[in-house]
Amino acid sequence: MKRENIIYSAIVSLFISFIGFSYIFHINIGKAMYVNFTAFAFDMLKIVPCAFILIGLFEIWVKRSTVERHLGHDSGVKRYIWAIMLAWTSVGGLYMAFPIAYSLYKKGAEPSMILTYVGASGIFRLPMTIFEASFLGLKFTLVRLAISLPLTILVSVLLGRYMKRHNIPVRERPHRG
Repeated sequence: MKRENIIYSAIVSLFISFIGFSYIFHINIGKAMYVNFTAFAFDMLKIVPCAFILIGLFEIWVKRSTVERHLGHDSGVKRYIWAIMLAWTSVGGLYMAFPIAYSLYKKGAEPSMILTYVGASGIFRLPMTIFEASFLGLKFTLVRLAISLPLTILVSVLLGRYMKRHNIPVRERPHRG
């Protein structure tokens, strides 16, 4: 067994043991952890399978040339608008943004566009924006977006240039097995 698998197994075993001891010895924090964990896991089970099916369909149906034309090197300023609009319509938070970003990268999107998409997914998703505007007000939301979106684009461009200048590749994680 690899060292990484031993560490994962130890963490899972420790978690299960702690939850079991919490129920045996009536430790409230352990019970609350279990309740929150199961609620979060069920929420993820509602979103993740559908999202991965959509990502699979995206990989099959959307041509590489389409992604390169809209998010590639030669697409100009409109590529930022496309990345932000794609992030705006995303659901599932960053859990879904990273697989989509990887799929976009495999289809030929530029790394700075990937960074823009991931950054915008964290700050500019439609459900989150509506929720924020309803609680904190439309003015606050617009000011926050007016400040954070240009900064996201600026940081993405700078990181993309840094990666290109220093020839930093985007690597795939090796398969376990």
